[in-house]
Amino acid sequence: MSSIIKVNNIVKRYGSKTALNHVSFELFAGDPIALVGPNGAGKTTLFSTLCGYLLPDEGEISILGHKPNHPALFNKLAALPQDAQLDPRFSVSKQLGLYGQLQGLSKKVAQSEVKRVLELVNLSDCYNVKPHELSHGMRKRICIAQTLLAQPSIILLDEATAGLDPVNAREIRNLVRSLKNDITFILSSHDLAELDDLCDQVLHLELGELKSVNRIAASELATLTLKLRNPATENHVSVLQNVLGVKDVVVNPSGALLIQYQTNAPVDLDVLQACREQHWEYKSLINGKTLEDELFG
Repeated sequence: MSSIIKVNNIVKRYGSKTALNHVSFELFAGDPIALVGPNGAGKTTLFSTLCGYLLPDEGEISILGHKPNHPALFNKLAALPQDAQLDPRFSVSKQLGLYGQLQGLSKKVAQSEVKRVLELVNLSDCYNVKPHELSHGMRKRICIAQTLLAQPSIILLDEATAGLDPVNAREIRNLVRSLKNDITFILSSHDLAELDDLCDQVLHLELGELKSVNRIAASELATLTLKLRNPATENHVSVLQNVLGVKDVVVNPSGALLIQYQTNAPVDLDVLQACREQHWEYKSLINGKTLEDELFG
């Protein structure tokens, strides 16, 4: 697995405010990576420094072995800010074609790329359409198509599904899944359920300081998350604590059961059997904790 981004002890200040405080991490090509944190945590500043829009006051950044803004990164790194907009005066094909040419593609190749990326986002029939004729969700997908031009290796998406209806949000999630073997996505979002579904590695920012979460770290104990139709009670806890191999059972704030057990003694089938015997209706049994529990549990 190859390293794509190395960040070493970077600091970014705005006057007396420290937006990034000695942040260090290393990312590898592969599955999508989540960037989470409350408003004002420094997520947008981190994205901007990775793209080279801002220079850190201290520390170093290496992307694919080069500093941000290095010519070798041309067409290798793409980003979509949360508030990205399309020009209402020009058709989708004209705008995306221009962006392709700005990335060094010939006019002919750029138009071929436009057709390819519109097909990827399932909007091929919007080739000659102007943005004002499209819904908000469709315009967002067009903006994401722009990031796919010239087949970059890394794409940063800031709140890509914020404010979208379920259909368009699902289209974007499916696109990320379908391309994850070719492109490493770094996703910033407040939707932890969405990131939970897509990402195994998480970068958690709080007040400019970063915590890395390895969601598949080796451990002697593992966790199952059982979501019942109704909120869990002490009776559910008592029954599950008697399942052979279970070490502890707690109820999280959302009412789901976190079942901790020895890694070398899987208990998932026994837990399902207990549900059946007790006539419990359940929504899901997840291997591991939800992202919300990992970060805030």
